[in-house]
Amino acid sequence: MLYKFKSRATADLILLEPHGRRLLQAMDKEPARQGIVTAAQIPAAVAALEAAVAADERRRAQAAQADGAQETEPEESEQDTVTLRQRAAPFLDMLRRSAAAGQDVVWGA
Repeated sequence: MLYKFKSRATADLILLEPHGRRLLQAMDKEPARQGIVTAAQIPAAVAALEAAVAADERRRAQAAQADGAQETEPEESEQDTVTLRQRAAPFLDMLRRSAAAGQDVVWGA
């Protein structure tokens, strides 16, 4: 399944189901097949996503610090990992642009 996010203020954004679900859950939205983030809800959604990104980065830094004592080279799988910050960046941009234009963001599967 794919999540397709739409706004009249931006181009569409398509995310794979696990990534879209994670972003929706971070905003306290039900990861349903369809939904909406109203223009009035966008500031809270942006704040929630930014908090989730900061928490993810703290967790990664702590894990890297713990693993740093054991390894000097990061594993290949860690080098290929896409962070929550990278996944959330286009969605945060969509939310911010939509808020500036007073437009809702909707999604469908």
